[in-house]
Amino acid sequence: MSHIQREKSKLLSRVRRIRGQVEALERALGEGRGCAEVLQQIAAVRGAINGLMLEVLEEHIETHVASAQIASDAERREGAEELIEVMRTYLR
Repeated sequence: MSHIQREKSKLLSRVRRIRGQVEALERALGEGRGCAEVLQQIAAVRGAINGLMLEVLEEHIETHVASAQIASDAERREGAEELIEVMRTYLR
């Protein structure tokens, strides 16, 4: 079973909280709230997304790169390459 599937309900809960934060940001913009409040909302959304990313990255590393259960160097390298590609996209 995939680590995403094992943690599915926890991850979905985080995504739903993030959705709520994005909706609050949208409301703040729509209502013409001050820039400090809007910036605070943006920071909250970014922090929540980063937290979600970190959680999934940790599990990916533990499962697909660092696990003693990985039988071959090729599998380990594939997990590392997936991680590198995601990080390249994420950090752009």
